Amino acid sequence: MSATADLLEYIQLGFTHVIPLGFDHILFILCLFFHCTNLKSIVLQCSIFTIAHSLSLGSASYGLVMPNEHVVEPLIALSILFTAIENMVSTKINTSRLVLIFAFGLIHGLGFAAALKDIGIPKEQFLATMVAFNIGVEIGQFIVIFVAYLLVSKWFAAKTWYKDRIVYPISSAIACIALYWFIERIIG
Repeated sequence: MSATADLLEYIQLGFTHVIPLGFDHILFILCLFFHCTNLKSIVLQCSIFTIAHSLSLGSASYGLVMPNEHVVEPLIALSILFTAIENMVSTKINTSRLVLIFAFGLIHGLGFAAALKDIGIPKEQFLATMVAFNIGVEIGQFIVIFVAYLLVSKWFAAKTWYKDRIVYPISSAIACIALYWFIERIIG
């Protein structure tokens, strides 16, 4: 297989790790999306998240960090729960939210590392493979944002009832799913 074909395969793996396999990742991205209606702010949050998960994914994949799946997976669920709750109590993008998104990105990157560990990464193309995988993840994230925008925000974000009828119920449902996952991952 050529180097280009290998890189395209890792882009596809990154993409499929979000769509359709990454339901927890999709819910986290939706939490970022529903926090505010400003597309620039949404992209900023997702970019910070991506930078952070790229750092921890690379560190774990290179062997600098050894993530414990029994700790990481419940923390991923807690990050989704926290972000969903924050959507219901805050409407501002501030420095503390961006720092938390970065920290949550580090945790999610450790979760990605477990998936890549099973697949394997060629050491001779480590950096290119990491970049390709993250490009795939980023494409998946932006598709989630784009679809959510087309289905929801484009039509309803300017409505006075947007938060009450869309953001709060969706964030509540995501919080319930995340709480269930947290309990399941702690017990299981």
